[in-house]
Amino acid sequence: MVTVNTIQVDPALINSSCAWSSSLQQLLELYESPYTGAITTRTATQDGFPENDIHTVVFHAGMTTTLNSYGYSPHPLSQYLVWVEDILKTHPSNKKPVIISITASEPLTLALMIQAVQDLRKRLRDDVNSTSQIAVELNTSCPNIPKAAPSGYLIKSLKPLIQSLADAHAADPTLTIGLKLPPYVYKDQFTEVVEVLQSLDVEARTSGSGRCPISFLTCTNTLGNSLLFAEETTSSATDGFALPTDTGGLAGQSLHPLALGNVYTFKELLTSSADDYPGLKGVKIIGVGGVTDKAALRRMQNAGADVVGCATLFGKEGVQAFEMLSRE
Repeated sequence: MVTVNTIQVDPALINSSCAWSSSLQQLLELYESPYTGAITTRTATQDGFPENDIHTVVFHAGMTTTLNSYGYSPHPLSQYLVWVEDILKTHPSNKKPVIISITASEPLTLALMIQAVQDLRKRLRDDVNSTSQIAVELNTSCPNIPKAAPSGYLIKSLKPLIQSLADAHAADPTLTIGLKLPPYVYKDQFTEVVEVLQSLDVEARTSGSGRCPISFLTCTNTLGNSLLFAEETTSSATDGFALPTDTGGLAGQSLHPLALGNVYTFKELLTSSADDYPGLKGVKIIGVGGVTDKAALRRMQNAGADVVGCATLFGKEGVQAFEMLSRE
């Protein structure tokens, strides 16, 4: 069991936010699986993302790799809150937490979304128990949104959004908050994220509101601007590019070495910061990227992941992917 602020993940295996955790039925199947220790919704915006036929996914023919052109969920946050409330109320003996993945570009919008989540937690009395069943993940890393680079690559510019999260945590320390990050490729990108966490820890201790408001990092999301040809995929097409958008976000086996490097580097930086910034001792890492068999899961754990996330294998095999990872 892994404790992340006020949620408990047991077993330490979850789905990462993805297209296969979009609907109520998909979320129910994930929630009822004994092999998931928590579930994550697809990333929601305030009003829903205008999904259409160009938003899709393709599977590589020779390896467990995907390329997708998805944006965010077509369902607004309000719909996910209804579904989450239904799932938790109809499974009272199941204490599995739900991580609600959200995104926004404006602090006011994000604050309103967090307040809606908090309103649900209050209705369910999730804010008064020693352990919670609802957490929030801010997605900073989708590479497929036109004219909107993943904000996680400009982490210091995210300070107004992160401040909204910090304010919510200061008002209610039982709220568990995480950041979903893009794949980083050089050291300064990692240190900038950790410097932001360090500043949050200092602010929290100076104000007396507690420890760092960010309790977990999910790394890593898909790698943007990647290209597959139709001939490389399971598609019946043999000519042209695999996606209608030409390029998209790479996930699965092909991303695995980079994902391991991201997890390892963050674990090293957080560990080395802990003496001077004690609030960072509690920041957990959810390792995602290419967890397609038990060996890959072990590698992710050995790289430093406290919890392991899976999407591509889940998309290929359905919810039994988590049993496969647990029992191989």
